[in-house]
Amino acid sequence: MNKTFRLKTKAFLPNILAVVSCCVFLFFFTSIQKNTPKENLQVEQKKVLIFSKTNGYRHESITAGITAIKKLGIENDFLVDATEDSLDINSQNLNKYQAVIFLSTTGKILDEKQKLALQNFMQKGRGFVGIHSATNCETEWPWFINMIGATFISHPKQQIGKLIVLDKTHQSTDNLPSIWERNDEWYNFKNQNPNINILIKVDELSYTGAMNTNNGHPISWYHQFDGGRVFYTALGHSIEGYNDPIFLKHLLGGIKYAIG
Repeated sequence: MNKTFRLKTKAFLPNILAVVSCCVFLFFFTSIQKNTPKENLQVEQKKVLIFSKTNGYRHESITAGITAIKKLGIENDFLVDATEDSLDINSQNLNKYQAVIFLSTTGKILDEKQKLALQNFMQKGRGFVGIHSATNCETEWPWFINMIGATFISHPKQQIGKLIVLDKTHQSTDNLPSIWERNDEWYNFKNQNPNINILIKVDELSYTGAMNTNNGHPISWYHQFDGGRVFYTALGHSIEGYNDPIFLKHLLGGIKYAIG
């Protein structure tokens, strides 16, 4: 009997050890879960900040743009905050975001401390999106001009023009038609950064009032600058434009690029 008991005990010992090990693992795993904040157990969502302060002309489409970008965030799993307060452009606040979106900003809108915060933000490898008149703000700040890629000069009356997509490998253009007709303001630029990667140009023969730049008229571009990622589109003048699914795909791709 003793021999038989020893054999049975020996046979069941590995199973007993396995059960004990499993119980110990579950105990420690449960303890970790109880002591770990719930937010740390989830994948952190990306977050962007829309900045739409104007110190000059103000586009009526800004409200529509904010609404459209917030909707894109809900549909594509990123969070969106919006502000027009320059005091929010500070290092502590910007640390919460992967990208900043200048939505039709105009004029001088940042002081020296806020400028430094934006520079530090980009140098940390974050992203910047400029929409429409974002090229018409901080026009005397060389770093910003090089970062956003150009400075606005003027535009003819709003009208239909023909866009030519030059690069369809970027996520802001991969869903666009090669030739895209659109009603918008066709911005003219100066101080163009030679290092930008041009995505879209407008055919100057397709509308009236062009400045005759030998048909090399960029409308949207991207580049890496000072450690960060920059996307700009001159489109987005009208309220109606923010209901255009083609334009919204273009804008979403640019935001995703900036978020990284």
